[in-house]
Amino acid sequence: MAPSFFRSIIIACSSLSLAVAISPGFPYGNEKVRGVNLGGWLVLEPWITPSLFDNTGNSAIVDEYTFCQMQDRATAQSVLEAHWDSWITESDFEAIAAAGLNHVRLPIGYWAFEVGPGEPYISGQLPYLQNAVTWAGNHGLKVIVDLHGAPGSQNGFDNSGQRMDYPTWHSNTTNVARTDAIIKTIADMFKDNPSVVPIIAPLNEPAGFDGSDVLSVVRQYWRDSYGNIRYPYGSSQQSNTVVLIHDAFQPLSYWNGFLTTADNNAQGVAMDTHIYQMFSDDGVAMSDDEHIQSACGQKSTLSGFDLWLIVGEWTPAMTDCATYLNGRGIGSRYDGSYPGSTAVGSCTGLTGSASSFSSSYKTFLRKSWEAQAITFEAAGAGWIQWTWKAENADEWTYQAGLINGWIPQNPTSYRYPNICD
Repeated sequence: MAPSFFRSIIIACSSLSLAVAISPGFPYGNEKVRGVNLGGWLVLEPWITPSLFDNTGNSAIVDEYTFCQMQDRATAQSVLEAHWDSWITESDFEAIAAAGLNHVRLPIGYWAFEVGPGEPYISGQLPYLQNAVTWAGNHGLKVIVDLHGAPGSQNGFDNSGQRMDYPTWHSNTTNVARTDAIIKTIADMFKDNPSVVPIIAPLNEPAGFDGSDVLSVVRQYWRDSYGNIRYPYGSSQQSNTVVLIHDAFQPLSYWNGFLTTADNNAQGVAMDTHIYQMFSDDGVAMSDDEHIQSACGQKSTLSGFDLWLIVGEWTPAMTDCATYLNGRGIGSRYDGSYPGSTAVGSCTGLTGSASSFSSSYKTFLRKSWEAQAITFEAAGAGWIQWTWKAENADEWTYQAGLINGWIPQNPTSYRYPNICD
C-alpha cells in the first residue's frame, strides 16, 4: 500500500492470439475476483504491526531495513520468526475461504530470495510462502505472489522494505538485474502450479510519479518480466501464469496497447492499480456522503478501459488516522498532526479497536465497503481489499469487518444494493 496517492487496482488481461493460448488457473472475466491482501506478514509495515516497532524502543527503526539493522540481530531474527509463525496461519486461509473470497495477494520482499553485501535484511520467509500456497490449495484459494520490495526500493515507501526520500531501484542497473533474477526464481517455483498461483506481480507500485526516467526503466522491466514469467529460465514451453504489471501511478490511458496482442503478440498480461481516498488533504476533508459519491464515481473512470479490471487495493476506511499509516513517527492529516496539514477533526473513535466505533460509524463503513465492492464489480472483474488483519486498525481489516458487521459474511449479500443508483 503506497501512502500518498489515490489508487485503484486493475487486472487487465489481453486477448490471446497465439496458436496455443495460456490457460490461467482462474476464469478471469467470467467469474468475479473477490480477495484480500495478506499485508504485514512477510514484509513488515509499521501501521499493521506497530508493536513490533514500538517494542524495539528505538524511534529510528521505521521499516524492515532498519528493524534488521538497528537492533541486536539475534533479537530481530527471533521476533521476525515468531511473527512469521503466528501472524498468518492456515486458519486464516480457512476463514478467508469461508467468507466467500477466492484470492489472496501475498506481498514478499526481494530479501526473501537473496541479500546483497552490506544489506541488513534477515531472510527466512520462503518456507512461509510455500506454506501459504499449500494452505491456499487446501482451501480452494488462488495466490497472487507479489514482489513488494526491490533492491534500492522502487518507491521509497516503508512497505518496500526501506523508507527513503530518493529511491534508487530504477537508477542502478544492478538493482534491476537482481530483481529480474528474482522474478525468474519465482516463476520457476510456481510454473507448474497455475491452479493455485495463477498470477505473479513482478513489482508493486514503482514510483512513476518521479518522472520519465523511472517510467522508461519500468516499461522495459515489465517487458523483461513478461518473458521471465511466461518462459521461465528460457524454457520454450510457455507457462500458464498471468503477468500482473502495475500502472506506476499513471492514468490507464498511458498504458493503452502496452503488452497486448498488438504489442509483440503479448498475451495473459494483467494491469494493477490501487484506489484510496485518504492520502491527501482534500481526500480526508470530504464528508461521508462525498466519500460514497467518489467511490461510486469510479465506475465511469474504470468502465470502458480496454482491458479487464480488478481493484486490488482499497479499504472501507476513509481517514488516515491509523497509527503509523503515513509512516512511523508521522501523524495524520485528519487530526492535523501530519506536517503541513489542517485538522478536519479528532481521530478518536475512527481507528483502533472496533469496540470504540459508534453504530453510525460502523454503518458508514458498511456503506463505504458496499459502494466500492458494487462499483468495482460493475466496472470490471472484481477486487482485492487491503488488508486481512492489523493489530490496531480495525477500520482497515477484512477480518474485523466480518466480526463487527460492516463486511457481509457473503460478499454478495448487500444491505445497500442501490447505494450508487
